[in-house]
Amino acid sequence: MLHNVLIGLGSNLGEPQQQIQHALKALAALPLTTLHKASNLYRSPALTLPNDTAAQPDYVNAVAWLHTLLAPETLLDALFVIEQSQGRERGTVRWQPRTLDLDILLYGELTYHSARLQIPHPEMLRRAFVLYPLHDCHPQAHLPDGRSIQSLLATCPNDELIRISV
Repeated sequence: MLHNVLIGLGSNLGEPQQQIQHALKALAALPLTTLHKASNLYRSPALTLPNDTAAQPDYVNAVAWLHTLLAPETLLDALFVIEQSQGRERGTVRWQPRTLDLDILLYGELTYHSARLQIPHPEMLRRAFVLYPLHDCHPQAHLPDGRSIQSLLATCPNDELIRISV
C-alpha cells in the first residue's frame, strides 16, 4: 500500500540550503518512493539546551511529502543513511549543530511507537519550523487524531521564522 509520508528536513552546518537540496534529491531517489512535493525553505534560530550559551548558526528547514511503499522502520534506516552520507555525526547531546536532520513527521494515518521511532513526531506540534513548512507542502494534512495542520498553526507563533527566497 502506498503511504503519504511527511519528512522534516533541517540543517545548520555545511551550506544548509545546499544540504537540504541534496537531501531532497536523495529522498526522491529512495527505492519504492517518490517525492511528491517540497515546501519552501525557512530559516530559524537553533534550539539549544537550557543554560547552553554556545552560539549556533541558524537552521534552514523544509518538509518533503513522499509517497512510499517502505515500512516506517525501513524508511527511518534509509533516512539515517542519507544523513550519514551528508556528514551527519550522531552524538549523545540533543540539539547540537548538524549537517542534516531528517525526521518522519507523519506516516499516513499511522500512530506508531517503537524504541527508535515515534509517529507522529512528538515535538512537531510546538515547532513553527516544522508546522509552517508542513502547511506549505500539504495544507490539508492532519494528525491521526483528526486535528488539522491549519488548526495547529493558530497555536504556534512564527515570530522568529523567516521564509527564504530561492
